[in-house]
Amino acid sequence: MSNSPQTPPKNIETGREVINILIEEGFISLRGLSPKRLRFEIEYGLERGSTANSFLITTNDASNEDLPPTLIHPPGVAFKDIFIKNLISNLPAGSKDLLVIVGHVNPNRVSLLQALATIFTNMKLVCSGPGSKLLQEIWHQQIPSKIESKTNQNHSVPNIPEIQIIKKQERILISNGYQLRLIPAPTARWPGGLLAFEENLGLLMSDKYFAAHLCTKDWAEANRSSTEEDRRYYFDCLMAPMANQVDALVEKIEELDIQTIAPGHGPAIDTSWRSLLKDYRRWGEGQENSLSKVVLLFASAYGNTAAIADALANGVRRTGVQVEIFNCEFTPTNQLIKAIQSADGYLIGSPTLGGHAPTPIVSALGTLLAEGNKKKPVGVFGSYGWSGEALDLLESKLRDGGFEFGFQPIKIKFSPDPAMIKTLEETGTLFGRNLQQAKNRQQRRTAAGMTTSRSDSKVLALGRIVGSLCVLIAKKNGGEEELTGAMVASWVSQASFNPPGLSIAVAKDRAVEALLHCDDRFSLNVLASGREQKLMKQFLQPFPPGADRLLGLTLDESPAGQPILPEALAWLEGCVKQRMECGDHWLIYAEILHGQVLDQKGITALHHRRTGANY
Repeated sequence: MSNSPQTPPKNIETGREVINILIEEGFISLRGLSPKRLRFEIEYGLERGSTANSFLITTNDASNEDLPPTLIHPPGVAFKDIFIKNLISNLPAGSKDLLVIVGHVNPNRVSLLQALATIFTNMKLVCSGPGSKLLQEIWHQQIPSKIESKTNQNHSVPNIPEIQIIKKQERILISNGYQLRLIPAPTARWPGGLLAFEENLGLLMSDKYFAAHLCTKDWAEANRSSTEEDRRYYFDCLMAPMANQVDALVEKIEELDIQTIAPGHGPAIDTSWRSLLKDYRRWGEGQENSLSKVVLLFASAYGNTAAIADALANGVRRTGVQVEIFNCEFTPTNQLIKAIQSADGYLIGSPTLGGHAPTPIVSALGTLLAEGNKKKPVGVFGSYGWSGEALDLLESKLRDGGFEFGFQPIKIKFSPDPAMIKTLEETGTLFGRNLQQAKNRQQRRTAAGMTTSRSDSKVLALGRIVGSLCVLIAKKNGGEEELTGAMVASWVSQASFNPPGLSIAVAKDRAVEALLHCDDRFSLNVLASGREQKLMKQFLQPFPPGADRLLGLTLDESPAGQPILPEALAWLEGCVKQRMECGDHWLIYAEILHGQVLDQKGITALHHRRTGANY
């Protein structure tokens, strides 16, 4: 494949651009580049920008074939103007024909399809059965917006183009002799999922699957490790709650004669795709082995409720509790009943449409009321544009039904911002912890009070390892998007001389863990013996979701702006370089950039334990 990028159109204000990457003669990747995060959804949390990868197969004038150019997986509306300009420049002047393969359907993508339909009047759409249903539902909907635009108010929507529905794997012949195998890939998050596999090149255009949000002009990743953190983060945010469905999809994909996987976001994978498929299976195994399970039921008209669901699910999953997610609009009742009956907790979310909850949510609510265990916790969440009656309905019916709420109903107008995303994750984590604690209490009663720390000699010996008492603080961004987190850390050790570095073990359910990815900065404040109690009390107290751990403290700043505790014995400023998954913790390796001893005569406070079964 020839993969040299060509000079693109560019949006000066946003920094977004669309480049052409030549794959083969008549086959181009139209890659939208966004150096900044596109939206505030949890999947963009690493803030490394993103790409929107589409593919264009042009017509060959010399062949006189009666086949239109084919566009595969068009981007969302964020790239509309520069994408359409680039697309037109790659087609014969005045083209009106276009075949569009739609890999998944959401309001942002439908907005771009509407713009294309006004230009390509002979446009035809190809999608799965659920994708067709969503397209027809969304096409003429008016999407609520925080800013009412006069342009949008006067905008006329073209008629929906002809739709070809792909019900099962199907081959279609397209221009230039290329042949696509189209594979329906429905999941709870993307019920209209459709993969496109070009058989001559062995190129799997996987759209949402196997993606990573990072901005790069390179066609493919340099090696597997160069994007592993980004792909794992994307998996955890979006794929983990539907691991069983994703695993079945991976099994189907392994039957293809693949040479390269080109997802809808991030670089392609051309030398290590087998390794990535194995990782997808491995990452999903942790969910399947969990002893506790939460069922998450939702419907999402504009994607906002789905964004809330993603953040809550990610928070729950951090505690080791399995999350099983269901889109109520596309899930049979018998499947919901089976999931509800086997769950240890329930989450249900809905948008408000025309003052009401969508019919599938009302039906799912009835199933939950009839089949759910009232002794198990429930949580209600959702978004709204002008009113929130659907959430009031869910809350009142569940309270009247005798269910106990794990948290107060979450009602968000429009979409969550970064601070709210963090609060949602912490809410999910608290929900999951409470489930785990209840499960542990039950197990202790069953074991007649015998605990691991009393019975396992190696765990008792492990507890004799002494660690220094520290407070880790991390701050990211600034202004209204500022995020902070902190925790007491005692599993800390120097890890290298040159460059000076250290390792810190961070539990997966710690809120600050989300701020400790590669290239993130933090401060490590070493506490002084005899003066540690006040700070320990501050940072060991239980914080409600979204609370500011640093509220009321007098703080200094490191050279990179990380908070420093003046009462500390010493401080270090680190930059995360590597992360390694170690059971229920992440091991963080960081290079030390700056540091200072604040009390030359003080002694480091130490953490002594009697068992290695807890902190």
